Amino acid sequence: MLVIKPKSVAGISIPDSSIAKQATELLLEHGTEFIYNHSLRVFLFSSLKGKRNSLKYDPELLYVSSVFHDLGLTKKYSSADLRFEVDGANAARDFLKSHGLPKESLQLVWDTIALHTTIGIAEHKENEVALMYSGVGLDVMGEGYENLAEADRLAIVEAFPRNDFKKKIIPTFFSGFEHKTETTFGNIKADVCAYMIPNFYRKNFCDCILHSPWSE
Repeated sequence: MLVIKPKSVAGISIPDSSIAKQATELLLEHGTEFIYNHSLRVFLFSSLKGKRNSLKYDPELLYVSSVFHDLGLTKKYSSADLRFEVDGANAARDFLKSHGLPKESLQLVWDTIALHTTIGIAEHKENEVALMYSGVGLDVMGEGYENLAEADRLAIVEAFPRNDFKKKIIPTFFSGFEHKTETTFGNIKADVCAYMIPNFYRKNFCDCILHSPWSE
């Protein structure tokens, strides 16, 4: 795997604490170069927004959250029946717990990862949660692209290339939960299943109500 580990990009320092380094090693061991580059871009985009808006946040916790946010898609951390976001959140919590971090930090990182695809909620949570949500949205869907300085964008993409990201990200998502498509009910990853599976049946909330065991 060809990876670059710069000390800073676009004026943002990349955490190099023992915890940050160990988290990165787990990503490199169990993830892919594609997920690694995406995760580092997410951290940088998130941090730039925090800097631009003068927000207070913990860079190390934001970094660990970014590193773990898609590890739930990998064989190492993917469960049989949980949303991939929860798998990644659980893995990060266990990792940080082993380093003796306080429960408040564990919960913050768990929320940051578990809610990173939850539109309408994540952006109203703590700064770390909201920032990483915005970083994911920028890298995956281009949300807030107009607020990103061209020089910063070029520096980040040069350090952590997109490498045909638009075509590869949907199959990458799908590979992480094709064995448990039921976990996409009620969330945006059902769109991925519909894109990847011909005639995919989406469980419907209204059907759940109308066909419940209640007599009225």
